[in-house]
Amino acid sequence: MMPRVEIAIVGAGVIGLTIALRLAQSGHEVVVIDPGDPGAGASYGNAGTIADYAVMPVGTPDVLRHLPGLLFDATSPLAIRRAAILSLAPWLLRFLRQSLPGPAARNARAIAALVADAAARWQDLAGEVGGAALLQDRGALYLYDSAATFAAAGRDMGFRRSLGVQVDLVDRAGLTALEPGLPPAFAGGAFFPKARFLTDPGQMVALLAAAARAAGVVFQRWPVTGLQRDDRRVVLSGSGQRIIARQVVIAAGAYSRPLAVMAGDRVPLETERGYHVEYDMAVPRLTRPVCPTRQGFYLCPMAGRLRVAGTVELGGLSPRPTPHRIAKLVEGTRSIFPDLPEPSRTWLGFRPSLPDSLPVIGPSRGGAEVLYAFGHGHIGLTLAPITAAIIAGLVAGRAPPVDLAAVAATRF
Repeated sequence: MMPRVEIAIVGAGVIGLTIALRLAQSGHEVVVIDPGDPGAGASYGNAGTIADYAVMPVGTPDVLRHLPGLLFDATSPLAIRRAAILSLAPWLLRFLRQSLPGPAARNARAIAALVADAAARWQDLAGEVGGAALLQDRGALYLYDSAATFAAAGRDMGFRRSLGVQVDLVDRAGLTALEPGLPPAFAGGAFFPKARFLTDPGQMVALLAAAARAAGVVFQRWPVTGLQRDDRRVVLSGSGQRIIARQVVIAAGAYSRPLAVMAGDRVPLETERGYHVEYDMAVPRLTRPVCPTRQGFYLCPMAGRLRVAGTVELGGLSPRPTPHRIAKLVEGTRSIFPDLPEPSRTWLGFRPSLPDSLPVIGPSRGGAEVLYAFGHGHIGLTLAPITAAIIAGLVAGRAPPVDLAAVAATRF
């Protein structure tokens, strides 16, 4: 007889785990299905930043003006893996449209509504799962390397303030006061005081998984490759396994697109190949996440190491790293800290990417027996608690805390 469960969640990243915890706490029977260990992908390898300030979509008019140079310069912060250029063409056309002034501003407003209370929600979540010590309250910094880019930052930050972001522009002396370990090469910075960061994202995800297990969540390790509706229930299958659920939540990140197609929605989901390098050190040289904006990566002080994470490489799920992307992270890091040795380790992971930089959260086109919670791009960690609150509310029949029109699967 096929095993049955009330709610099955496909995906054991930070989004799926937080949803599982919230649903189990509400008394639901929950199974989480993933072929890997909980939090082993992008939920482990990210910049660890709870970024309430990250309201700007990837696609903006400024990016649009410089897009050819960005996409086809293999060393730029936004690039395409050459083997994927043809397959990415439909996604890129959508991205171009979303980068126009009107859509970009609309997307920024929608992102701002989602991230508005991210710090407070994470403070509560970290305390619940025993991870309060991992969540640091020191803000985050953008760095500008010339007077011209610092002046342009004033316009950018003015727009962010209009969306509710708290930010202070600081000159070179202010940067030195905040981060004495930085070289005096930067003209100024933008300080986001409400941002939080995790000194060990992997450990936080492990605590979430443990809390979910303690709440009664069952974990199964197999790849879900089939989804079929059956008399208002959903059958999941893969690798000889099958399970039937009253409701399914698709939270499989970059692997969600084929499952959404089976559920009735053609979502234009593509993959960002994310990299990080790490340098082991007893005391990291910084006290908060710092982003040199021209280079597009984050320098992140973590437990026993400095992690350098970021940039965007569009190009599918191939597990083969692009060596020059790692080399650019190392080169950029040494432009700031030239005495660093070779990295202690490197990492490649996969982030889901949608043309408007907004996730898909809510019911499938075919009905609420399939719910979506994927496509969070660079801010999956930031949006885990609000996404879980939305999904838990939909399961319970409550009105969501934000308007879901901007994140509905039917927007495409």
